[in-house]
Amino acid sequence: MTVADGAGPLAARFVHAALIIESDRDLDMLAAEVARSAKLYDEVLVVVGERTRAVLADLAGDLPAVVRWCAPDASCQRLGVAYERFRRYLADEHRAGRRVHMIAEPDLVRDADSGLRADRVAAYLEYESICNHTYALGASTVTCVWDCRSHPATVIDRVRATHPHLVTPVGRTASPDYLQPERYLSVRHHVPMRRPPAHVDHDVSVGGVAELSGLRSAIGGWATDHRFIGEALEDVVVAVVEVATNGLCHGDPPVRVRAWHHGGTLVVQCDDAGSRPVPADAGFLRPDPVSAMAGGRGLWLARQLADVVMVSSAPGRTSVRLHFPRDIMPAASS
Repeated sequence: MTVADGAGPLAARFVHAALIIESDRDLDMLAAEVARSAKLYDEVLVVVGERTRAVLADLAGDLPAVVRWCAPDASCQRLGVAYERFRRYLADEHRAGRRVHMIAEPDLVRDADSGLRADRVAAYLEYESICNHTYALGASTVTCVWDCRSHPATVIDRVRATHPHLVTPVGRTASPDYLQPERYLSVRHHVPMRRPPAHVDHDVSVGGVAELSGLRSAIGGWATDHRFIGEALEDVVVAVVEVATNGLCHGDPPVRVRAWHHGGTLVVQCDDAGSRPVPADAGFLRPDPVSAMAGGRGLWLARQLADVVMVSSAPGRTSVRLHFPRDIMPAASS
């Protein structure tokens, strides 16, 4: 099915599309998308790398003031923070009655430790999936640019699974590989994580709430040793304690907490007996600030404080792994 911009059933609702680049010739499609959108939207926000911007400027020519250029900053922001910031931006634009189109080229690996880049891309694609629900306000559009030359085929397959539409030479078409967020996240939820290293910096067992103060001290001292200070230090401690508390409250104690470092990134994994399954969308949906019964607060907070949060569930076990890259955390010592 081909969908025309500004007409048909998609014109009145949120559209999330992927433009998959296989060669420089495909940038013609991106230039056409920018030029077409400049006539249809109140604002077109183009967040691409310098090389792509230079090619686009040459191909698209002079564009009206509704087109706004921004440098990509996903590499220097925690993923949950970037996701929540853009959710609020779309919500504000919707309340103001404005229709916007964001065209984004995620830069996810530039500052990530080489051994952890695949995990960061996988975590980002989980946000790409859930945003089909959480960003679905009004008639705004998000088009994500993914270059096959920069990502393996397995990642591009997941791009097709997380975007309901694809930008093609004949216009937007429905992605035949698209999975609803519940399905996509459920599948990812049961993918086993790589094993932690045999030798870790800390391996702590927490049997009850009274032992959380000891965990807080151990993680705080460890993060300080790795030059985390101020807000960055506090964020590491709070996120780890929140996840461990979740394990005590919703799983079966004890909770095993292992902490290690990979280059400039601190990694913490919390494992509990997992007697109750964790919902696949846990932590992605902002909790109700009024309802005392609202769930998901701990994982939602962890997703704001850590850069990458991975959750893996199996019968009798739930594992949550957190990444804290020093170069991305606020106020960490260089």
